[in-house]
Amino acid sequence: MSNRRYYSIRTGKNPDASRYDLPILLRLFHDFYLEFLNKDYFQENFGYICVDAGEVSGNLGSDIEAQMFRAIRRPKLWPIQIRYKSYSEDDLFDVIEFLYDHVSKPVDGYFHGHNACGYHYDTFDKRTGQQEFRDVINQILYDYKEGYELSDEGEILESPEQGLEKLFTASLPTRDANNVEQRVQSAILKFRRYRSSLDERRDAIRDLADVLEFLRPQVKTVISKKDESDLFYIANQFGIRHHNEQQKQDYDKAIWYSWMFYHYLATIHACLRLIKKAESKSPSEG
Repeated sequence: MSNRRYYSIRTGKNPDASRYDLPILLRLFHDFYLEFLNKDYFQENFGYICVDAGEVSGNLGSDIEAQMFRAIRRPKLWPIQIRYKSYSEDDLFDVIEFLYDHVSKPVDGYFHGHNACGYHYDTFDKRTGQQEFRDVINQILYDYKEGYELSDEGEILESPEQGLEKLFTASLPTRDANNVEQRVQSAILKFRRYRSSLDERRDAIRDLADVLEFLRPQVKTVISKKDESDLFYIANQFGIRHHNEQQKQDYDKAIWYSWMFYHYLATIHACLRLIKKAESKSPSEG
């Protein structure tokens, strides 16, 4: 299905176009699940029903409910078609992540024509199946509450603040994977995880500040001394990197942590581009 926004939604004239609640999300999820189930995207792991052989187990064996409980540690989630209406938000997000781990696109098999039994597949493409799964479920998750998405690693994440999405997708102009790129990506994941705590968010901000500290010798060459000092003022004075009596703690962390995170992420991008620009000029000036 296309992710196109139709007229009344585009123009803001549709009162029902605002973000929806859990009951609507559950209904949309159920329809989504049936779509992939009917296309046999779960046949490899969940098995299928054959008019001749009866229940044919997939990779998860004959008791999928037990396997789901073993993975999620929540009862009464299977079968999905029956249980989904009673799912909590946590239940649903757990099930989505579980399904992502066990979806695969059927590639080759044979058609069992007796009583129109259907296709029995023996070859599957997991990576393609997961990508198609993500493409569709993310269209649904995007408009739920503040917005969520399923990552390529199969984790439910909070959507970026509107207008700041490119900060998460833009490449970092650096060749230092260990000290910069991996640390930034780890901080992003830590901050965006579903139900991440304030402590986890503070840690993510600290991680970004540490990346800036690593870059500090290079940053000094492209900005003024005052600007350099200002870069670290927030992290050093608002209980992010230090814990002492001089720290300012009387502020709404749920609000300001979000601002701090995006501030430092954007600052890293800006500093790296300034450093790269300066490096590209150096040979011609020498």
